[in-house]
Amino acid sequence: MMDRIREGSTGPVVKIILGLIIFSFVFAGVGSYLVNGSQPLAAKVGEREITRNDFEQVYQNERNRMQSQLGEYFATLLGDPAYVEQFRKSVLDRMVNDALLDNQAQDLGLRVGDKQIRQAILSMPQFQKDGKFDEEIYNISLRRAGYTSDSFAEYLRQDLVRNQLMIALESTEFTLSNEVQAQGTLEAQQREIRTITLNTNEFAKTATVTDEEVSEYYNANKQQFIRPEQVKVAYIELSGDSLKAQAPITEQEVTEYYQENQDKYSTQEKREVSHILIKGDEADAQVVLARLEAGEDFSTVAKEDSQDIPTAKEGGSLGWIERGVIDPEFEDATFQLVNIGDHSGLVKSAFGYHIIQLDGIEAPKTKPLEEVSSEIKSFLVDEHAADEFYSLQTELAEKAFESPDSLDDAAEVVNAKITTSDFFSQADAPEVLANSAVLQAIYSPEVKEDGLNSDVIEIAPEHILVVRVEDVRDEMVLPLDDVKEAVIARLSQSKGEQKALELAQGTITALNADDMSFLSDNGLNFTEARVITRADELASDVYRLQKPEQDKPTYAQIADRQGNQVIVAFDSVLELSNSAMAEQVSTRLLRTQTQQDLSATLSTLKASSEISYPLLEQ
Repeated sequence: MMDRIREGSTGPVVKIILGLIIFSFVFAGVGSYLVNGSQPLAAKVGEREITRNDFEQVYQNERNRMQSQLGEYFATLLGDPAYVEQFRKSVLDRMVNDALLDNQAQDLGLRVGDKQIRQAILSMPQFQKDGKFDEEIYNISLRRAGYTSDSFAEYLRQDLVRNQLMIALESTEFTLSNEVQAQGTLEAQQREIRTITLNTNEFAKTATVTDEEVSEYYNANKQQFIRPEQVKVAYIELSGDSLKAQAPITEQEVTEYYQENQDKYSTQEKREVSHILIKGDEADAQVVLARLEAGEDFSTVAKEDSQDIPTAKEGGSLGWIERGVIDPEFEDATFQLVNIGDHSGLVKSAFGYHIIQLDGIEAPKTKPLEEVSSEIKSFLVDEHAADEFYSLQTELAEKAFESPDSLDDAAEVVNAKITTSDFFSQADAPEVLANSAVLQAIYSPEVKEDGLNSDVIEIAPEHILVVRVEDVRDEMVLPLDDVKEAVIARLSQSKGEQKALELAQGTITALNADDMSFLSDNGLNFTEARVITRADELASDVYRLQKPEQDKPTYAQIADRQGNQVIVAFDSVLELSNSAMAEQVSTRLLRTQTQQDLSATLSTLKASSEISYPLLEQ
């Protein structure tokens, strides 16, 4: 979820907002965030509930992340219903694990204070611009991620508390120098090998498949050629992003916003100050003040008498400060000084008695309109698009309900087009329709069987759909003529794999018998020797082979990631010393041990917790 919060100003408005967040904690606690009303549950861990909405949001985020990383390969995986089921379960399992850790942290009394939450929000780069917290970015980001100030702060609180527990686990682990050395030596080992690769695709190209074999395979494996139930869907899509291009923001509106919100584009007055701190009683401080009143140099007195050790060395210099970041008494006295070189009287704070000298003044600066015009326009466009989106959403929902037998009226009222899909199943739905909430609506009796429009479905913040089913195809076994090419391809591949396997086995048998003529008889040649590390594609198999003895290679047959048969001649083990790896190995061992501790902790918590999975029981 944090990957969806991306963007960062200081100022009174920011402090008021953050103050309200903390204020809400004091009077409302976390109840407003944890109370889920009558929402259906995905899982329940003790008294902690994971709602179906929470799960679907996390699942969709994880799905989008995997899609961006793996592209078409992930889309192919999603075509397998068994994989989708396993993937959804893994997401829910992670959420259950988080809930277990949250419960354990609560039982241990781990807490994160409101001040830490405030500081964390202010320092998050996602909410900063030009190195400073930006109120507009903060509000827009939270809205688009589906958070309120309260719910985001509570999400952050839970994350930080959970992190405390993880740090506690990590701090109990350590490594010994001898185990680091032994592991480092093992990991630094390399293997010298030669290979022959038998490409199964090449063997498949020469395979002969008869019509009788095709027919036999088809009849024996008809379940592989079942076309699942399919639907053709019409839908209206509405998003805030698509409305931005239509936002009619004028230069006059930009100017008016700038004039009404100049505090957002202005810096505060800054003052450069030095101070002397006396932690004793007032009489001690008066003695120091008297020295200054007698004309002694402030810097010299600070070096001699100030009890703020770090600044005393610098003549009491605190550098530049602005309002809202220091003790109120200190701040008031600082900004009452008029001329550079003036110093205050005694100023009492929680730390003792201060004497403050004004060293410099930097007047407030306001960025010119030309410099922030594009930024303001972008913000106003976002605001206008959001307002327009929510207005159209209401109209779309009303019209789709009033005219349930067609999308025409609904499309007209929001000036949107109706898109009609090809036939698809749940496993290969188009991306925009693959959202679980959308599929649930499509396959509901009201939409699929009664032919009614769906309700408005939110698939992302400011992104909605209304769908209706135009046609349905029942599940059926595809006729042989439709799948004959696929059957031939499968049989050819199978025969190619078998032929490559038989040749590989024959080669290994001949090599182990020192019959090198087998290679030339079959046109096979080993590659030049190469050295591999544990990162090599073949490493997991090669590193398990018996070490060569008396200069005689160890031969083995291995399948690579492409399904080819690889004949390996394992010639030697290279022992290397790499002291530079020690720190990496130690870190890796600690990470492994911590992960094992975490797994053991979760297993114990699961055994002692009451956990239910309503989502998986449906």
